[in-house]
Amino acid sequence: MKKILVLMMALGLALGMVSAHAEPAVGGWTPFVQEAGELPEDAQAAFDKALEQLDGAVYTPVALLSTQVVAGKNYCILCQITPVVPDPVPTWALVYIYADLQGNAEIMNVYELYIAQHAYPAE
Repeated sequence: MKKILVLMMALGLALGMVSAHAEPAVGGWTPFVQEAGELPEDAQAAFDKALEQLDGAVYTPVALLSTQVVAGKNYCILCQITPVVPDPVPTWALVYIYADLQGNAEIMNVYELYIAQHAYPAE
């Protein structure tokens, strides 16, 4: 019985430590919950700055998914990408942007999402 009581107390203490840690840890990704639409002001500014020199496609931000505090801030943004070509086929991608402390921003990675097209029987 003592072992169970000690185990329950240790579990309670561990859970208390986890729930008390509300601030994101430096270097850890923090999910960002929002409705689809406009990005928060800081994310929009980093997005605009990072895409200033980009040609050949139109990146439309849909939602900020996550942020990471580093020496600056990283953003993971869900985007629709439309190439600037005749008969473009838009795609979806996770765009990772780094904004430094001086206000500079750059695209670090673009991970294109491949969405399978399924044929469903007509009802």
